[in-house]
Amino acid sequence: MHFLLTNDDGIYATGLSSLKKELSKEAECLIVAPEREQSAVGHAITLSRPLMVRKFRKNGKFFGYAVAGTPADCVKIGIKELTDKPIDLVVSGINLGPNVGIDVIYSGTVSAATEAAILGVSSLAISLDTRSDDADFSFAAKFARKLVLFMLRHSSLLKGTPLNVNIPAVPKDQIKGVAVTRQGSAQMMETFERRVDPRENIYYWLVAESLTNTEGMTDSDTTALKNGMITITPLHYDLTHYDVMADLHETMKELTF
Repeated sequence: MHFLLTNDDGIYATGLSSLKKELSKEAECLIVAPEREQSAVGHAITLSRPLMVRKFRKNGKFFGYAVAGTPADCVKIGIKELTDKPIDLVVSGINLGPNVGIDVIYSGTVSAATEAAILGVSSLAISLDTRSDDADFSFAAKFARKLVLFMLRHSSLLKGTPLNVNIPAVPKDQIKGVAVTRQGSAQMMETFERRVDPRENIYYWLVAESLTNTEGMTDSDTTALKNGMITITPLHYDLTHYDVMADLHETMKELTF
């Protein structure tokens, strides 16, 4: 088997190394990751400049390809140009910090998995619910290994459906189970901090704090993760709001041109 691994935290990230260490027990793993952090870039791709790719070495050995682009760029060029073997699965992560609620839209981690699905390759994005610099990714990596084997056994069911996975950052014996969830609607509380540089130019830093989940919906990713569950959310890149289509079609008859 042949897996492609990527992330949005950059090729130096510990979560990516932990993922490769565990998944290499099951498959040949090709790493194609951004050369620097690309958090919250969403599904951006590079169009206005060349996409630079270089071989990246770690501890004196070839580790993977560092790309001067986004996570979606990494998946595209990884599948189309950097291997002559079919990719069986794309795994994005392990992200430092959760990707739940509205954050899923902004997430580069999730967008990498979505890009793989668009290209016809099964995929998952996996995140750890902590932002601590000394985070322990070992259990998340082991769970990722177990999940990819499950996905390969059920590839027909999951074709075209990337999975968004979030792992509580607690000891294994405190995890309460695995929940299949919907994407919640929890948002970040965002403010801008106004500053002035030495030349009196005004600039702003975006300050974001996670809102306490008040959805009240037990089947949402935000609620389940908060309650100590591993969350698995099947996603789809079709953004059409089908429930509105029929009513909108009738209402549009009022328009003339």
